[in-house]
Amino acid sequence: MSKKVLVVDDAAFMRMMLKDILTKNGYNVVGEANDGNQAVEKYKELSPDLVTMDITMPEKDGISALKEIKQYDPSAKVIMCSAMGQQAMVIDAIQEGAKDFIVKPFQADRVIDAISKALS
Repeated sequence: MSKKVLVVDDAAFMRMMLKDILTKNGYNVVGEANDGNQAVEKYKELSPDLVTMDITMPEKDGISALKEIKQYDPSAKVIMCSAMGQQAMVIDAIQEGAKDFIVKPFQADRVIDAISKALS
């Protein structure tokens, strides 16, 4: 059975790009969220195998959403997505339990590599 992924990013274009990469590689994108609050709700509702989480979003940022998801489900697998130059935030995210991070603009092989590592 293909793994279920929740894609979280405030930019519809980025969600679309990730969804495209994931579906072409056999993953099942079960939901999308455009801010941290939605991410937490959708996580509880959909129980995905993995979440790709943007760091910078309105309402609630990715790191706050990551903390909340990890409180709800300590075994949650979350990969952070960030633009260049957000190293400090990425380090915070890893300390909070993120499995990995991928840098925008996305490179398909790097995305798939990070996801398959996190799920194995």
